[in-house]
Amino acid sequence: MDKHSRSPLKNISLKNPWHLIATGFGSGLAPKAPGTFGSLAAVPLCALLIYCPVYVQILVALITFIIGTKAASETEKAMGMHDNSSIVIDEFDGMFIAVIAFPHFWYYSLLAFVLFRIFDILKPWPVSLADKKIGGGLGVMVDDVIAGIMALGFAHVIFYICSII
Repeated sequence: MDKHSRSPLKNISLKNPWHLIATGFGSGLAPKAPGTFGSLAAVPLCALLIYCPVYVQILVALITFIIGTKAASETEKAMGMHDNSSIVIDEFDGMFIAVIAFPHFWYYSLLAFVLFRIFDILKPWPVSLADKKIGGGLGVMVDDVIAGIMALGFAHVIFYICSII
């Protein structure tokens, strides 16, 4: 079944906390570009997260990964398919990772959004490898974690280059 199919949505309920979390509190139910909408929903949280100590940022990303893996797994079971595009908790976690140790300016969360979406959509290696080879809730999460790490690294290179120019 196509990961963009809307028919499995009939099997989930936002009253179920796992489904609510997996769909990014409903942001993943957008009829077009649910991953982008999920990432956009994470931007305000990232804008706040930027001002937190690095250990808090890492803790939030880790907790989101653990809870997101369980939520994605439960929602996949209900839908009867792997990684339906309405599951966007992975986008939230990728975005949370993408802003770790950023300079304390909220608007840099927009840079994280752009970079994360580029790596998440294009799926360069090793994002594509994780996307194809890992199943279940873990598989839903891991490719976006890697995309978030790549966006984070690229952003820090940009920050470094801009500081020496």
